[in-house]
Parts: sequence; C-alpha cells; structure tokens
Amino acid sequence: QVQLVESGGGLVQAGGSLRLSCAASTHTFSNGRTFSSYAMTWFRQAPGKEREFVAAILWNGGSTYYADSVKGRFTISRDNAKSTVYLQMNSLKSEDTAVYYCAATAAWPGPLLPLQEYDYWGQGTQVTVSS
Repeated sequence: QVQLVESGGGLVQAGGSLRLSCAASTHTFSNGRTFSSYAMTWFRQAPGKEREFVAAILWNGGSTYYADSVKGRFTISRDNAKSTVYLQMNSLKSEDTAVYYCAATAAWPGPLLPLQEYDYWGQGTQVTVSS
C-alpha cells in the first residue's frame, strides 16, 4: 500500500521559513500508475476548521496553483525522480499555523475537487508560527 509521509514541520517565528516534504513510499502505486501520474497538492487544517486547499502542482510540474492566502509566500515543487513533493513556506504568519497534509490525485486538482477524489493522503505535519 502506497503511503505519503510528510516531514519538515515545526515551530517558527512569524516571518520565518520552513520547507515541508512529502515522500511516497513507492514509485509505482497499486493501480499501476507512477508518482509522476499524479497531481500533488498540499492542504492544511487548523483546529476547529475545515481542511483548506493550499497549493497544487500538476504531473510534470509545469503548472502550479495557490490559495490566495499563500500566493507570493509559498512555493510548491516536485521531484519525480525522488517521488517527493515540497512546499517552501516563506514569510510565515500566525494564521499559517495548522497541520499540513499532502495528497495525490489522478484528477484535476484544486479547491473545488472534493476531498474524496484524492487518492492518497499523508499523515500530516504540524506547523506552528509564533508572533
């Protein structure tokens, strides 16, 4: 069973930076598709709030999408050779505090895609930003 494992979370001061990583446990998934066949996304969820779309990157990395709240501050990238997706977070704000999850979908990603359409989810990594 393929697993997505996030890492890189932690406690930082406002204005600081973190880089999150999400690595797939296998290159070839159970349905025969490879990591590069999936669009990769990042979501986040703060306590008491719904899971929120943060960023997405398409299969070949040629196109990226960001929530308005993180545009200009976060950058999503992927390394298909390493089956890994990254989220570089700069100029962090206290409102960025949340558990961050990566997710993979063979469908077109974005905030309007139902969560059920994402095929794989990571376990999440905590990001806490202090003032």
